[in-house]
Amino acid sequence: MSKQTTAFDLAAILPELTSEQSLYQQLYEGLRQAILSGRLGAGVRLPSTRDLTATLSVSRNTVMAAFEQLVAEGYLESRVGDGTYVSPSLPDELASVGRSTRPNPARQSKVLPLRFSQRYGLISTAPMGGATDAHAPRAFRTGIPALDVFPIKVWSRLVAYHWRQPTSGLLTYGDARGYAPLRQAIADYLGAARGVRCTAEQVLITAGSQHALDLVAQVLLDPGDPVWIEDPGYRGARAALLGVGAQLIPVPVDEEGLCVEVGVAAHPAARLAYVTPSHQYPTGVTMSVTRRLALIQWARQQHSWILEDDYDSEYRYRGRPLAALQGLDQADRVLYSGTFSKVLFPGLRLGYLVTPPALTGAFAQALQLAHRYLSVFDQAVLADFILDGHFARHIRRMRTLYAERQQTLVAALQQHLGKFITVGAAEAGLHLVAWCNPPINDQAIATAALRQDIEVTPVSAYSMLSPARNGLVLGYGMLNQEEIRAGVRGLEQVFRALG
Repeated sequence: MSKQTTAFDLAAILPELTSEQSLYQQLYEGLRQAILSGRLGAGVRLPSTRDLTATLSVSRNTVMAAFEQLVAEGYLESRVGDGTYVSPSLPDELASVGRSTRPNPARQSKVLPLRFSQRYGLISTAPMGGATDAHAPRAFRTGIPALDVFPIKVWSRLVAYHWRQPTSGLLTYGDARGYAPLRQAIADYLGAARGVRCTAEQVLITAGSQHALDLVAQVLLDPGDPVWIEDPGYRGARAALLGVGAQLIPVPVDEEGLCVEVGVAAHPAARLAYVTPSHQYPTGVTMSVTRRLALIQWARQQHSWILEDDYDSEYRYRGRPLAALQGLDQADRVLYSGTFSKVLFPGLRLGYLVTPPALTGAFAQALQLAHRYLSVFDQAVLADFILDGHFARHIRRMRTLYAERQQTLVAALQQHLGKFITVGAAEAGLHLVAWCNPPINDQAIATAALRQDIEVTPVSAYSMLSPARNGLVLGYGMLNQEEIRAGVRGLEQVFRALG
């Protein structure tokens, strides 16, 4: 039989030894019951008698006597030079010893339905979508960058540097607000690249953009508070807002972004507006300056808040990246969030939230109380990656690569699916929308495509109201050119099969 060893604390399995009965008898009976109940499984190697003597503070003769009795009865087997193991099989009469003949009331009682919180019930009504299997990358999953060209060697070198000479600060909890050099690096980067007006004190490190969403919802919203949300819009935001009991006010999106006037007409005194102005998710449109100024004016007049989710604005293929909405805000009503999941790799699980000065203290306290601390080590590596210039070089390289991949996708879609869809180049991001020509149903296409191992998300799945137009959201960041073309050919077969 192959040897099976298990690291465990035998003292935690045995009952506490007392002076009311002989130590030998207590040790023997405790081990015997542990074997019969299955807590010590077949083939498990027991600690040596010497180790057990020290752990239990009993004489070695007592331990050896208990072991010898259990070996004689067939519960244990001793292997010369290898130790003592739980017997691989027990006689039927031994296996039945210690088992109560009384019925188990827990098994006989009626199984009661599970009871979950109202908060969970609300969250479960807003499916998040996203990857739930091990098939990434595959056409046309969204939210995953080109992992095959990430500068692993550079990142590994930075990791090795910190591990060779780790400071005590990297091995402790650190500051709940985040690693100070990383916060400063992010503040400097956002000011130069995104036009964000902030200091390092206003930057809080989060476990990605979804964590920032949850944090904002928990700190600023009470059950019943009305919140504007883009429609169609990001489902993760819907889940975070529903989770705190917010009243969602779906506001339509057109070619200029969120229709502010519609939101004002629907609920002028909303507590918060959630927007993705630089690259609306999922439609990809950019909010016009007129709409941005109107949104800021509304927030200032109503003393409301705006959460700007800037999830992938680094990748803009026409002109310079647009300045953030936060940079236009003179009244400090905008909270700004971003993530490194799309620009580096999702497994990093680091993002940031820039808060107005009046809110920074409250959000820092919420981080400390609710989420505690993120890995300081990962934050230190990321800080060096930014400060040494690797981040900027990576962004420039990936912008060129993603532009090429998008061109490949658009050309393939127009060639193979031109009679079924309308598609054009997107100005930014790692996905685009192929709008379905009537009467094609995007839900039916998505369902059929998944059976062919092709993942497209229907625009209607992001909508709370009836969508004005059906479409398919296609991610291309993680696919090379041949994978893109093969995916489009497979999608063509799906369209033709459905007529």
